[in-house]
Amino acid sequence: MLIRRAEVAGAGRLDVRVEAGAIVEIGGAIKPRAAEAVLDAAGGALLPGLHDHHIHLLSLAKALESIPCGPPNVSNGAQLIAQLEQHAATTGDDDGWLRGIGYHESVAGDIDRAWLDAVMPSRPLRIQHRSGRLWIFNGAALARIGTGTSPLPPGADLASGRFLDADDWLRARLPDERPPLRLASTLLARRGVVGVTDATPSNGLSDHRYFAGQRAGGQLLQDVLVMGSAELHLAARDKDVAVGGVAVGPTKIYLRESALPDFDDLCAAMRLSHAAGRAVAVHCVTVAELVFAASALAEAGHHPGDRIEHASLTPPATLDLLAGSGITVVTQPNFVLERGDQYLADLPAAEQPWLYGGRRFLARSIPLAAGTDAPFGDPDPWRAMAAAVNRRTRGGACLNPDETLAPEEALALFTGPAAQPGAEPRAIRAGAAADLCLLDRPWRDAREDLAAVQVIATLRAGTLIHGPQ
Repeated sequence: MLIRRAEVAGAGRLDVRVEAGAIVEIGGAIKPRAAEAVLDAAGGALLPGLHDHHIHLLSLAKALESIPCGPPNVSNGAQLIAQLEQHAATTGDDDGWLRGIGYHESVAGDIDRAWLDAVMPSRPLRIQHRSGRLWIFNGAALARIGTGTSPLPPGADLASGRFLDADDWLRARLPDERPPLRLASTLLARRGVVGVTDATPSNGLSDHRYFAGQRAGGQLLQDVLVMGSAELHLAARDKDVAVGGVAVGPTKIYLRESALPDFDDLCAAMRLSHAAGRAVAVHCVTVAELVFAASALAEAGHHPGDRIEHASLTPPATLDLLAGSGITVVTQPNFVLERGDQYLADLPAAEQPWLYGGRRFLARSIPLAAGTDAPFGDPDPWRAMAAAVNRRTRGGACLNPDETLAPEEALALFTGPAAQPGAEPRAIRAGAAADLCLLDRPWRDAREDLAAVQVIATLRAGTLIHGPQ
């Protein structure tokens, strides 16, 4: 393929030839070859394809088929009831499961089994809290999963129908819900995404095989770095780390302040992961979790690629633990937009300046990258970049303006290498992989309003996965 009249690295209009998955030539007025596909960029910026460094692919695919149950789609109990009833009436299946996502207690409080039974008494319904940790079931759904035949997990309460941190237990009792990934993957391709890191803690060998099968079958258009459990150590040791664009990534460790693991056990798990050639990625949304994780990594020894996921609250003392350690922070600037108003309403004023930092990490030379956390966040990386630049909530408040990034710095959050988030952004140069996205405007215009950017074409390894055929 020959891409003509593209803005490359801020330079004037250039032509870029792609061949055998790589960029082979960049110059002015390159002559097309016979039968060579030609794409006219019309002066639009040609950028490295984006990588979402923290996403949940299967959950995103399921979310696209689920009922939105929280802000901004739903703001109160009456709207939630209407949403559930409307969806139930239009599915054409009086006995099928209903699945809601994104619930927040600002809508109707701490809803439970009784609340759901009053709305939907006979059809199985379950709703997920936007944190991803809590499921709420109605009576019909509980009857369907057969809760009386085995011990309940610690976070389960049948009376309320609420299951906290019980995904493994529930997964064994629900039908296999692995959906085709084509719809979710196409959505990402339209936004210029050529690769993702799936950050689901429970990912194991079967999930790795599923992603590889979806990729081989054309359902999955992106390269995938699969985080997950210690079960993936086996694939890493066997060098089965890049099968058809699906590679094994860091070991995901999900910390919860209310039930932190034994410190020595955590250090041992980190060492085991490092010995298997895998970094660790530690989920940290509270200060206590972050301090615990950073202290354990200091004790266990650092490994290239070790990461902190979210780093939601980072007071100054926590930056001292991270600076100079080599640990990367992978954050979610889109939460400033999507959840900022709720944070301002719920969090103590003293903690609000610590929320979802940006500039503070770069100022201390702490490697910084970003993911959307979709479906728990909006999967559009351009809106996330815009939030990193303007720090605006949906309500218009500016959340910690000192943390704003320049548009180029926001773009870099999504253009670092998959295995080295926060490293130098990938460049468009001869010999580089042809992982590219073409914008509908030059960069000088795009940087003024990143959320308005449209992607004209997306290429992964030289293959057009979105754009004119």
